[in-house]
Amino acid sequence: MNRRRSLLISLVAAVMAGLLVYGVYVMQVKQIELQQTVRVVVAKDFIRAGVLIREEMVDFKLVQKGSYTGNMLTKLEEVVGQESLIPLGREEPVLRWKVNQYHLLPSERQATFQIPKEYLLSVSNGIRAGDRVRIYLSSADGSSRRLFEEQEITVASVKSSANVEVDNPKNSNLLSKVEGDKEKMYASRLEANGAIDQINLNLTEQEWLQIDQLCSAKKAKLVIAFSSTSILAGN
Repeated sequence: MNRRRSLLISLVAAVMAGLLVYGVYVMQVKQIELQQTVRVVVAKDFIRAGVLIREEMVDFKLVQKGSYTGNMLTKLEEVVGQESLIPLGREEPVLRWKVNQYHLLPSERQATFQIPKEYLLSVSNGIRAGDRVRIYLSSADGSSRRLFEEQEITVASVKSSANVEVDNPKNSNLLSKVEGDKEKMYASRLEANGAIDQINLNLTEQEWLQIDQLCSAKKAKLVIAFSSTSILAGN
């Protein structure tokens, strides 16, 4: 009886020792895997361009160290609250240059104003969101002139009659701007997914009131011209 009990105890001890060794092995393998991978932030589902990213829209995913690049973001706070510059695919690692914080929003002293169509005489076809423009007043009484001569105005958005942001889908101006590729920024203006129907500008209250006062009487209209500083200055 004692011999059988001793054998049972020895068998149980051997099994427990084996399980302990296996557990240590599994932990070591997992530790090695963690050392060979990096946890990066990814989109849970498809995210359209121009979307404010919320915490529930992103998650973490392990990628092999060999596939990891310095542009991949590893902290939620680096992504949440940012705006997507281009579409993000499902479970696609979020790269630093694909998001930006409110890059087209007005400054503290500004607001975004949609310019009424009846105020417009012409808008340059090459204008895209994020560009700088010059505004001219065209008047029949001979008082035509440039408005706000000391500065250029930032374009918040330009949209087609289908309410879609006007851009080149195959060669996005915003993406080229973020990458600092001036040649692509120039090339992206040669084709677009529609004609400009609406234009939104970031203006101070005084600037908007001046435009409204000059144009509301229907005796003058605006000419909005593209400025080359949008490309040359890399703004």
